[in-house]
Parts: sequence; structure tokens; C-alpha cells
Amino acid sequence: MATKRDYAKEYREYQGTPEQLRRQSERHKARRKMGLKTGDPREVDHKVPLSKGGSNSRINLRVVSRTTNRKKGAR
Repeated sequence: MATKRDYAKEYREYQGTPEQLRRQSERHKARRKMGLKTGDPREVDHKVPLSKGGSNSRINLRVVSRTTNRKKGAR
């Protein structure tokens, strides 16, 4: 029998950390900058990922489909 997933623990140990909250904030800023509304299935792609020193400047952002963005990963 599989163990139940402890979502509260996951939030405390990962999603609720200051670093993760900062990253989430950066992703939200990028969506607003590119004009994507809630419910829009497209995503904002950072040409140079934030994890590799990229920024939220408009020249580093592009709107792509979810499939395209997830296929890229943080290369």
C-alpha cells in the first residue's frame, strides 16, 4: 500500500522557502510583462534561464506553448 503524500510538509520544506517564493515571484512578473492572462495555456520562456543567470528583461523572454517550454528544460 502506498503512503499518503504529505503536502503540508512539502510546502514547509520546499515551496515555502524564501528562495522558492522569490523564484515564483520572478515567474509571475515575467507573465505580467508578456501580457499573459490567467487561463492562457501558453507560458513564458526565458531564453537564458533564470537559474543560469538570465533576467526578466523583454529581450530574454518569449511566449511559447507549454510543450515547447517544458521540452527545453533549464539547459
